[in-house]
Formats: sequence, C-alpha cells, structure tokens
Amino acid sequence: MLLYYWSKLLKKLRGSSILNSFVHETSKIESGSLIVNTTFGKHSFCGYNCEIIKCEIGSFVSIANGVIIGGGMHPMGWVGMSPVFYEGRDSVRAKFSEHKREEVKKTTIGHDVWIGRNALIKQGVTIGTGAVIGMGSIVTKDVPPYAIVAGNPARLIRKRFTEDIITGLLASKWWEMEEKTLKEYAEVIKYPEQFLLKFKMSNTK
Repeated sequence: MLLYYWSKLLKKLRGSSILNSFVHETSKIESGSLIVNTTFGKHSFCGYNCEIIKCEIGSFVSIANGVIIGGGMHPMGWVGMSPVFYEGRDSVRAKFSEHKREEVKKTTIGHDVWIGRNALIKQGVTIGTGAVIGMGSIVTKDVPPYAIVAGNPARLIRKRFTEDIITGLLASKWWEMEEKTLKEYAEVIKYPEQFLLKFKMSNTK
C-alpha cells in the first residue's frame, strides 16, 4: 500500500510543461503533459502524459491520459520530408537547408467533449460540443456536435441524442451558465428532456 502511494506521488511530482498557454483557474493539467499555444476553458482537465499543440479547448472538457492533439506535420509535397531540410531545432543535428514549413493549424475542441485514452487528433480538426472520442481513436476529420466516434480512422458510431435534443442543448449553452445557476440545473443533468424543459420554463417567465 505504501509503495502504491509513493509511486503515485512520484508520478505527480514530474510536473507538466505549459508554454504560451492559458489554463482557466478551475481547470487542471496532470503531470507529464506538454501544453503549447493552447487555451483551456473552465472546469476542463487533461490527464497524464498528453501532448497538446495549438488548440482551443472549451469548458467542461475531459481529456484522458496519453492523448495527442495537434502538432506539426512533415512536408509530404517536398522531395525530402526530413527535418534536415526545414528550419527550427529538431531531433537531428544536420541542416542542409532551412525552408519554412506551413504553420501548424489550430485545432478546436468544443464544450463538454470527452476524449478517451490514447486518442490522436490531427491538427486543424474541429471537435463539436458534446462529442465523444473513443479510446485509441485516430481523428483526421471534423466531428459533429454530440457525435460518438471511434476507430482508425475514427468513424461515426451514433449520436448521443436525437436531433431535437441536440438542437436544444446547443441553444441552451449551459456551459456558459454562472455556477449558481448551474447548481440549480444539476439536479436534472441526468435527464436531457427534463433539463431542456426546465431551461424552457426558466426562459419563458
């Protein structure tokens, strides 16, 4: 038991690397993660050993361990794709030229998104609000709101709710509610229909 808690403490003591990024005070980045040029909305978290580059992440987002989002790509249209031909420091020392590569595209993650363990998300992709990315998935294309996708490449499994409920939830923008208001809605958070009814009644008074 003592060894378990000791190893858990060592895991947390590694810390995380955060550069040119904004993480809301209510959000958390676990140790071993690398976060660069990225923003996190409120009440979101990133698990251990993630790598997130140039990404806009909404509120209430849950990112499991080992997730990779964004990052650079090798220039496939060039004769040589090796970093010895483009600018910047890299894994190899030699430089035969320093051509500029295309800039890394921003990846956008909506609100209340759940990204499973070891998922890979290509740069420039947009993940819609309420979407679920299955563990180990490789996401190369945009994912619609409230869609569940999985696989390599990731494909649509199903939508979480009916289109009427999805439309209602997107219109409610509950993730923007003040905490006092959100606590009042929390009692019906398990029941989408009741949640939307309560929202409708509150906004027709």
